[in-house]
Amino acid sequence: MTKRGKIVAWISGIVVVLILVGSGIFWFKYYFVFAEGVKAGELNRFTYKGYVFKTYEGKLIQAGYNSNNTNGTIQSNEFEFSVDDEKVADKLMLSTGKVVELHYKEYKGALLWRGMQRFVVDSIITVVPANGQVDGPVF
Repeated sequence: MTKRGKIVAWISGIVVVLILVGSGIFWFKYYFVFAEGVKAGELNRFTYKGYVFKTYEGKLIQAGYNSNNTNGTIQSNEFEFSVDDEKVADKLMLSTGKVVELHYKEYKGALLWRGMQRFVVDSIITVVPANGQVDGPVF
């Protein structure tokens, strides 16, 4: 093999390794499920918004108060999330103002087409209307 061929092979190997490492980092940041769990609270807002990529975004107000801010005021605990499943989004559109339990997945980064938040709700566990009767599981 000529000297030029060795250099081309060496550079090609480095490029392949960099692509593999970059792909791994991208996958870890945007597709690896860091955590999953359930949050409960009153569904305050649920919208469908965006300029190019329209996504479903919601805000859940949880019981209790948060005093971990710099100005010393007390505020409610809020959970902002995205939804990428249209069936789940349709059910949440009808549940604004109700108490809901939501199952979510947490990623290390947000993707434009998946939503604006790192937290992505994938199912609804329960919806409790204003009269207090449980609608039951709505997976």
